[in-house]
Amino acid sequence: MEKKKRPPKLSELLFVLIGFGVIMVTFIVKFEISIHLALLTTWFLIMLVGLKIGYNYKEMQDGLLKGITDGLEAVIVLLSVGALIGTWIAGGIVPSIIYYGLTVIEPNIFLLAAFFICTVTSIVTGTSFGSAGTAGIAMMAIGASFGFPLPLVAGAVISGCYVGDKLSPLSDTTVMTASLSKVDLIDHIKSMLTVSFPAWLIAGVLFLITGFFYGGSGDLSAATSTMDSLQEYFHIGWYMLIPALVVITLLAFKMPSIPVILFGAFMGTIWAFLFQGATFLEAFNIMYAGNSINSGVEFIDKLLNRGGIVFMLDVIALIIFALGVGGLMERIGVLRALGDYLAKWANNPGRTTIATLLAGLLGNAFGGAYVSLITATKITGDNYDRLNLDRRVLSRNSEAGGTVTTPMVPWSDGGVFMAAALGVSTMSYLPFLWFNFLVLIISVIYGFTGKYIWYNKQSQPEMEVEDSNEVIQEEKILIKS
Repeated sequence: MEKKKRPPKLSELLFVLIGFGVIMVTFIVKFEISIHLALLTTWFLIMLVGLKIGYNYKEMQDGLLKGITDGLEAVIVLLSVGALIGTWIAGGIVPSIIYYGLTVIEPNIFLLAAFFICTVTSIVTGTSFGSAGTAGIAMMAIGASFGFPLPLVAGAVISGCYVGDKLSPLSDTTVMTASLSKVDLIDHIKSMLTVSFPAWLIAGVLFLITGFFYGGSGDLSAATSTMDSLQEYFHIGWYMLIPALVVITLLAFKMPSIPVILFGAFMGTIWAFLFQGATFLEAFNIMYAGNSINSGVEFIDKLLNRGGIVFMLDVIALIIFALGVGGLMERIGVLRALGDYLAKWANNPGRTTIATLLAGLLGNAFGGAYVSLITATKITGDNYDRLNLDRRVLSRNSEAGGTVTTPMVPWSDGGVFMAAALGVSTMSYLPFLWFNFLVLIISVIYGFTGKYIWYNKQSQPEMEVEDSNEVIQEEKILIKS
């Protein structure tokens, strides 16, 4: 006889959430055990609760696999970007960007320039991963040459990359959020601009001011040494930038991102063969194995010895475990129950905004970017309808809680990728994600002040008032009679 299923109780929800936190802290901080094993252990924690409330192993396995399947697009994108990074370094595209950047960018304005360049790249391409893996790596090398702390540079890079990931009509997360929220794509972007534009301006000013503190010494010896090393190991030229221009153009014309990125990786292979002295087989193998040089400059080797599909396998394994956590939580009703509790508390626009941000953050903790957008919209969407709030507010807050918090979670797809691609741990760059934090802060301020909080226009309340007036008049007539 099949055991009757029931929703998880509050005590069981707390057991899952607190247990998840304890496992993460114990494994990662206390014993320095791999995050992969921490997430794998969490599977069994959730399964214990699932068994208690009536689910069998087959049902939970199906939920786990569905969670992983729903995130496979991100996995393919990561493999494609890994191949792109490797061949664009070996083909001289990234080294040429670094070289010309060192020639043009002044140290005082470098942080602002890195933030701006990554903003433009991500808006045009619609991908934070691709932007960080190409322009971002170049900015890291330039920043190191100028003597900037790498976590600070990573903060500027990631902040810029997530402007486009959040706003670009080419971004999968932007399109997905508009669809989940049942909002027109352009209306969704316009709504996000009310938060993102002031956050972008304030973050830009902060990066500019900070740049003067670190870039004011004027010592360019490290930059000169970097340029010399790049010229020694790579053929530098303007035509090295052609693959980047081709990829950006194709993405700007709304071509599908995965084949475009893979085509860009193949162009990097051709460039490595034509201009960098590699045989075609060596260049082609870089798509899988990544780039490898020995320049004698430590940070150049650290930044440029990366890429390839192999480079992403550890990241992908981590993401699969995280997606499994999200799938299990969804299957046994934990996410739905959390939504019910949040709905009881979120009885005004300010609280509803916070609930959406928390739902997105939980989605990132239990699965990654795609899961976060689903949790943010599905868990709190009914609240917006109940409060008569326009769904543009839901879509805007879902991007803030989902997309923007992705690189803040060390085991999410965004957090793992950014740490691996830029060579800086998540906890190191976290304090410098100024754009991301500003988006969260401004969203909450708008929620409690009513700024840019729109309501649906409904004629029904007025009709109800008219009907009630008619009833009152009839009652008065009856009383008089």
